[in-house]
Amino acid sequence: MAALADALRTRAAEARVRLDRFKPAPTLNVFGRVERVGDDVAGVSGLPDARLNELLLFEASGAGAPVMGMVLTLDPDLIGCAMLGPSAGVEAGSRVHTTGAVASVPVGENLLGRIVNPLGSALDGGADVGSKAFEPVEKPAPAIADRDFVHQALHTGLVVIDAMLPLGRGQRELIIGDRETGKTAIAVDAIISQRGSGVISVYCAVGQKMSSVSQVIEAVRRYGAPDRCIFVVAAADDPPGLQWLAPYAACTMAEYFSERGGDALLVIDDLTKHAVIYRQLALLLRNPPGREAYPGDIFYIHSRLLERAAKLSRERGGGSLTALPVAATEEGNLAAYIPTNLISITDGQIVLEPRLFHEGQKPAVNVGTSVSRVGGKTQPAAIRALSESLRLQYAQFLELEIFSRFGGMLDERTRTVIEHGRRIRAVLTQPQYAPLALAHQVTLLLALNEGLLDRLAVDRIGELRDAIGDWLQRRGAANAERINATGELDAESRAVLRSLMAELVEKMTSSAGVRPAAARE
Repeated sequence: MAALADALRTRAAEARVRLDRFKPAPTLNVFGRVERVGDDVAGVSGLPDARLNELLLFEASGAGAPVMGMVLTLDPDLIGCAMLGPSAGVEAGSRVHTTGAVASVPVGENLLGRIVNPLGSALDGGADVGSKAFEPVEKPAPAIADRDFVHQALHTGLVVIDAMLPLGRGQRELIIGDRETGKTAIAVDAIISQRGSGVISVYCAVGQKMSSVSQVIEAVRRYGAPDRCIFVVAAADDPPGLQWLAPYAACTMAEYFSERGGDALLVIDDLTKHAVIYRQLALLLRNPPGREAYPGDIFYIHSRLLERAAKLSRERGGGSLTALPVAATEEGNLAAYIPTNLISITDGQIVLEPRLFHEGQKPAVNVGTSVSRVGGKTQPAAIRALSESLRLQYAQFLELEIFSRFGGMLDERTRTVIEHGRRIRAVLTQPQYAPLALAHQVTLLLALNEGLLDRLAVDRIGELRDAIGDWLQRRGAANAERINATGELDAESRAVLRSLMAELVEKMTSSAGVRPAAARE
């Protein structure tokens, strides 16, 4: 009994302390009214102090849960909001609460390996993300003084890109082409190639079918490092507000790592759909339309997003955020409104051509119209030395190949150039989900430069490429490791690799061929 009495006295003392600390004060709750609602947008009155991108809570009729919305337009008498959830229970006259908070998303390492929506809610059936840190989806881009030169390579594992269109960490490179030409495949291969690089990858799907998104996620899980990836998904059947928010939310999640000295890769698939979503919201909110019915600030919505990708200075931690936005064209029209906007914002573009795709050349990159404006400074010395004349040789081959189709007699020199060009094209062709390590690429380009592949039939170049990995592991592992670590090809390694490739080519030409040790899945 004495112990019970002591416990009661202790609790009474604690209650008195809490009461003494309590300071009653009035609280102000601001309510607005829904004037109109429909098509996942709403017009709200009575909230004169609402801010742009502020989150609002809409009361649903009956016992429905409140629905969240985000402020997109501020007019003197009416606020335009995009609904971020099902708006079936919201009707004209419903009350609207201000939250005082702008749209924010959870950030941190708890997101790695997870599939989330643009608000950070789990979509993979697992537990809540449980992050304690939140950052706004809209953040200013790093100032010029906070940036550094792009000087470190971002390895994609694709020979056509790493040799001819090299990318750097902190670069913004647009992947553009018609539908069904392999744009997403290039981005996914770039993500898979980061499995051993330490780069955090964030894949953002905007307006994509869930079946397509599932294929991307499954490919990364099977071939890459999913525990170092974040998947932000706003599917085609999600409210337009969520689709509009997705790229900004994904960029904030990626910036968390770059601002702390790490390297991050952001893939946005795709910004053409994002522009269409913004046009839809703008027209529903009765904003003045401009060219092709897009609102006047359509350029700004993408520039303020992509400008956040940068290589940060040493004072800011030295991290980097690389952006690979995807854009779709119609009939290869690069001069359309949205493509020209994005081309002018980014540091280069990888252009995919339907003709090449249907001819079986994958990745279907048009080397002539593609460019990487800053990545050349980051290219590893070994690749740079072996690919200096590759672009010129390939262009000469394409021109001669066109003339050779008219028939007629070809001199020996022309036939040699054409045969060598066909092997260049075979080297640039690469299966999906099979990015090559740096040493693998260097060895393949060395064999091409030394003329060793000219002894091999064109249709066996792919077989040779698949055999190189196991061949190097067994015969030249030390040289391969040195190249992967330093990015340089010294005279000793060059001689060893040339000898190994000559031996491998000789085996393939004098026998039934060397089959790859393990077929790529």
